[in-house]
Amino acid sequence: MNQLSDNTLGNAIASMSKAPIYLGSPVFRKPAYGRQHPLSIPRVEIVHDICQALGWISDDNFQTCPTATFDELTQFHDADYVRALEKCDRDGLVDAASRKRFAIGTMENPLFAGVYERAATAVGGSIRAAELAIAGRTVFHPAGGTHHGRPDRASGFCYFNDPVFAILTLLRSGLERVLYIDLDAHHGDGVEDAFAADERVWTVSVHEADRWPHSGRLEDRGKGRAVNLPVPSGFHDAELQLITDVVLLPLIGALQPQAVVITCGADGLDGDPLSRMALTNSSLWATVGQLTAQISAAVVVGGGGYNPWTVARCWAGLWGSINQFEMPERLPLSNSDMLGRLECDLIDDEDIKPEWTTTLADPITVFAIREPVRALVDEVARRRIDLVPAT
Repeated sequence: MNQLSDNTLGNAIASMSKAPIYLGSPVFRKPAYGRQHPLSIPRVEIVHDICQALGWISDDNFQTCPTATFDELTQFHDADYVRALEKCDRDGLVDAASRKRFAIGTMENPLFAGVYERAATAVGGSIRAAELAIAGRTVFHPAGGTHHGRPDRASGFCYFNDPVFAILTLLRSGLERVLYIDLDAHHGDGVEDAFAADERVWTVSVHEADRWPHSGRLEDRGKGRAVNLPVPSGFHDAELQLITDVVLLPLIGALQPQAVVITCGADGLDGDPLSRMALTNSSLWATVGQLTAQISAAVVVGGGGYNPWTVARCWAGLWGSINQFEMPERLPLSNSDMLGRLECDLIDDEDIKPEWTTTLADPITVFAIREPVRALVDEVARRRIDLVPAT
């Protein structure tokens, strides 16, 4: 990819349509992760179906994710690991040595038919998203967000690390200031570590404290360009807005990043079985909207989320919010029926809320901001000046 100066990039952005783009693929409709895995639930395909029923997806705003090639994948991942995942998928089995070395075929990262294609297509989607973002688009790639993947092994349900490839693509275009923001309930450890030594990349992760992978403490600052906000259980809308107002937006103002990549996991929502956060989808949409409004080149990917009802509503509504579409008060009957047929072994029937099958937007909650969150935000805001490069 050619190197682009700020002026060249600015001219390209000015000359291109800035309509957001949705990236998807039939690959993500195929069964994945086997049985009794938190990610065996339908997610991305339901998001697409909801958006299509609402008239929010068309030939003008939808593109199919390409599948990343071996050469593209080995720009970050070790060749031995990429070959091993491809071979295990092709053979349908994992030998003991590969399981130990590459963490493939474990309960956490199971082997399933099509795992290589699925993971490589998530990467291809993030590469394409970054290419479109360079031209001034906001791009939504809900199947992305595999932020735990390591260069040499699978980790945390993630086989490859697609946000890393979005950032690498932006950097290879000539950008020199890229900001990564992770709103998943789990620390974005793989992305933070991947760019710890790269002076062109700053990372921010807002995640639940004392939650797997048990990294991302307040004190963890990488080489000085990482911000970690481990929030307490029960983290809610007003507290996310405080972080947005006091940490995220001022950081964007000070850094003036040329592009942003946002992992918007849905596992921080109230009702998710693998976290104890209490956000509404409306608050996530508002934060992503405020962030992307500041930066013309934006990639928004999915991430975690283990309640199929809240994930589908969150990401479908996120696409609507990015486009400023009018949110329906009630979902079409076809969508309600589809959501009503979903099942999840991690959620008891009596805990399924009626609004999860009939509406899209959660009402914003109004709770007092707790002192531990204020103290966390004050400390991070105090340190923010250290992150800003000298001019």
